[in-house]
Amino acid sequence: MTQSFQSDFLRALSERGFIHQLSDADGLDAALKDGPLTCYIGFDCTAPSLHVGSLVQIMMLHWFQQTGNTPIVLMGGGTTRVGDPSGKDESRQMLTAERIEENKVGIQKVFAQFLDFEGGETPASMVDNADWLLGLHYVDLLRDVGQHLSVNQMIQRDAVRLRLEREQHLSFLEFNYMVLQAFDYVELFRRTGCRLQMGGSDQWGNILSGIDLGRRMEGASLFALTTPLLTTASGTKMGKTAEGAVWLDAAMCSPYDYWQFWRNTEDSDVGRFLKLFTTLPMEEIARLEALEGAEINEAKKALANAATTLLHGADEAAKAADAAEKVFEQGALSADMPTVEIASSRLEEGLGVLAAYVEAGLASSNGEVRRHVKGGSVRINDEQSQDERRVLLTSDVLDGAIKLSLGKKKHVLLKPV
Repeated sequence: MTQSFQSDFLRALSERGFIHQLSDADGLDAALKDGPLTCYIGFDCTAPSLHVGSLVQIMMLHWFQQTGNTPIVLMGGGTTRVGDPSGKDESRQMLTAERIEENKVGIQKVFAQFLDFEGGETPASMVDNADWLLGLHYVDLLRDVGQHLSVNQMIQRDAVRLRLEREQHLSFLEFNYMVLQAFDYVELFRRTGCRLQMGGSDQWGNILSGIDLGRRMEGASLFALTTPLLTTASGTKMGKTAEGAVWLDAAMCSPYDYWQFWRNTEDSDVGRFLKLFTTLPMEEIARLEALEGAEINEAKKALANAATTLLHGADEAAKAADAAEKVFEQGALSADMPTVEIASSRLEEGLGVLAAYVEAGLASSNGEVRRHVKGGSVRINDEQSQDERRVLLTSDVLDGAIKLSLGKKKHVLLKPV
């Protein structure tokens, strides 16, 4: 999106690479210029936290508020019970009401790091669509909402069309997800005057249905904005690693591991990620983006520091950077490295290296550890180990822990207690 915008929000998103689709670029730009506006993004409660794959949406809400507008975080306590078919080849696993509530509590904690819910002229708010969806009467919904929705249009939306073309099962439950999301938009317009819904490109069809429903039911002029599908330069899905999702919760992904995730960014992704996932000034990003050769590591460290500071705070980012320097540049142990505690008695008896690496989370199975041993990437206390039958003993403990390394970038302290 290279269009020249007048509003601060769209200018910021455009120069940082957030914009993929806009329903009415000129109309939204003018409305924002006259502002402030209210917008929302919905987050279903399918996991105990969000991961890096959701960070683009969170950063959009951040910039929306920073440019003088009011963001709404919509928790999908109601829609999670149905399941969004967008971008999926099969039905989502149904969760209990108790699990949905637990997940919602975990997800809510993330947003306090990126949005101001208390101060300022445009404080953010958080609402749950369960507040209105769970009280709907089916016949009333069919009469009041169903008359305005075209099945012809619904089956042309990507979420539905792709399933049908592939002859993959699409339940009537999932088919109704679009109806509920469209009604969310109308309800938020009624309650708050919200006129913009944002989301990933897979939500485009659902958001357009909400715009159409708002026009038919309320005569409202509503807008849609989506971001591009984000993958790394090597084609992997953003927020996924060989070890799994990179969570936005310190209990599920330590600040050190989070810092390392960004530090390990591919060279060709650094500039793009600096724009999307940090609040560094564009002039500084341009300087970092221009670095070449070995100097690009400075840009990667700046990315890791800025991204970790946003989520975990400056102190945790500094600890992670210091720990990384000790591990990689000085070869020393650091108390801020990921640590796994084991009973001292297990080292007294002898703990097999295969079991140790699996327990430390450095591998998923004994067979995987064997392959790494044969490949020469297993190091214990910085010394290569080529014996898959090696046993770790109390004598291997140095400075209170055993340092387990896999390759050059993955390290865990095994600490006896």
